[in-house]
Formats: sequence, structure tokens, C-alpha cells
Amino acid sequence: MNTAEMTAKIAEGKGFIAALDQSGGSTPKALRGYGVEDSEWSGDDEMFAKIHEMRCRIVTSPSFTGDKVIGAILFERTMNGATADGTPIPTQLTNRGIVPFLKVDAGMHDTENGVQLMKDMPRLDEMCARAKELGVFGTKMRSVIHEANAEGIAANVRQQMDFGLRILENGLMPILEPEASLGSDTRAEAEEILLENALEQLDRLGDDQKVMFKLTIPSKANIYKPLVDHPKVLRVVALSGGYSREDAVRELAKNTGMIASFSRALLEELRAQMDDQEFDRTLSNAIDEIYNASIAG
Repeated sequence: MNTAEMTAKIAEGKGFIAALDQSGGSTPKALRGYGVEDSEWSGDDEMFAKIHEMRCRIVTSPSFTGDKVIGAILFERTMNGATADGTPIPTQLTNRGIVPFLKVDAGMHDTENGVQLMKDMPRLDEMCARAKELGVFGTKMRSVIHEANAEGIAANVRQQMDFGLRILENGLMPILEPEASLGSDTRAEAEEILLENALEQLDRLGDDQKVMFKLTIPSKANIYKPLVDHPKVLRVVALSGGYSREDAVRELAKNTGMIASFSRALLEELRAQMDDQEFDRTLSNAIDEIYNASIAG
């Protein structure tokens, strides 16, 4: 797929984006969920090798195709890796009609003013250049909103767009992810402030520029419809944010125009001990559920 084809797939395609971008901090938990205990690996290299095996098994499974999975977000090591037959992971995805994205953030600072801002990304330009070389379409970066603090949320969304503009200059499509924490007692109010700031930040884009948003499934259905309909937004996708898949697909289906970009809710029933047939059947069931919720609106 060329850039125009990938743009059209993400803008208009029916389906969802798989989030396969667990990094160092979240990888041990992801492996335990997959049935790989901490005692089965030692050190980062072995840990990342285990998670790479899991991701390769997913992206080479018969059910993991562009018919229902329109995109996939990768961790940098995954992007630079290959399947067992030597095919680069981004090529494996595009060969199946799936648009690849790269997680580029370097983690977050501690909470201040009710939010966690992203740390600086000194390697951002380098990562973008490598991603383009491998045929990756876009990027994703995450920060978190813990409470309805107007100053903090404004800084959070502004920082997302600051980096988003740099990513656009590098020729990639940025997914801005200012996540509103499901555990926040003021989430509904925070989402209102988030929407207001997101709409303001879109004014910074040029006439020919677009971004994407990845947002927590909102507490009030369709609150993000102004972003879904905005001419400078390519697509709005939803993170599961700690919801089980059952809860995530139910809540997502209430929101017109939002599609899923789930991680744990996609992978929660997969286990390393499954044979290939059971693994693909389980993955296929998850894909079907998330796909149906994504096209419900």
C-alpha cells in the first residue's frame, strides 16, 4: 500500500486498529496475561524476545487481516523486527492490508496539575525517519489526564499537538492520545475540557494537514462527535483503558464514528499454551467482537 491507499484505508475503512505497542513498563504484565511467567525470561532481551514471539504469532495468524483490522500500532523493537520467515513486521502488515503505526513516546512525567505530560523525545526525528523507511504510515504517543484540571488538560493537549506538528513535518500521520483515566472521579468534566482544548488545537493545523485522536471511550456517548466530524481529523479511535472486552465493545458501540484501538481487550483471552488452531479461533472471536462494535455507529 502506498501513502494514499493507507490514508484512505484509515479514513474510510471498516474495522479497527490493533494496539500491539506494549513497551518496557507494561510488557511483564502483558506476558503474564499471555501465560508467560516472569521465571520464563531473564533481562530485557529475553523479555522482549518473548513479547516479539507473541506479536509475531498474532500478525501471522490467518484471522489477522485487513478485512477487519485496518491498522496496527507497533513498539519500536517490533517495527524493527521480523517474522520467522524474515519478513519485516511492517511489510507483513501491509501485505495483509493493515496500516502500520509506531509508538514514539518515551514515557511520562509524574502527575502535576492533574495530568501526566510526556517526557521529551530526543530521538523523534530519527524514529520517524526509520519508520518511513520501513513503510510505516503514522505514529502514536500517550499522555494521561487524571482529573478535571483546566490548566493541566490545556498543557496536555497542547503538548500532544506540539509533537504532532513535528511528526507531520516528518511526513507521518500522528495519533494524539491524551487519555482520560477511567479511574478519575471527575472524568466526565475532564472530557468536556479535553474536547474544548482539542478543538482549539486543531486550529494550529494547516489547510492540508490532519491528525488522529485516540481517546478513552467517553462517559457521555458521542461527546467526541465534533472531533469525528472535524475536517482536520482523519479518524477518532478509542482505547479500552482498563475495560474488559465485553464492557469496551458495549460502550464503544454507543459512539457514532469512533472505532476501536484496543490492546488488552483484544489480547485478554490469548495464551501461549494454545495450539495454533485454538489461538487463531480465540483471536478471530475477539476480532469479530471488536469489529462489530467499531462499525456499529
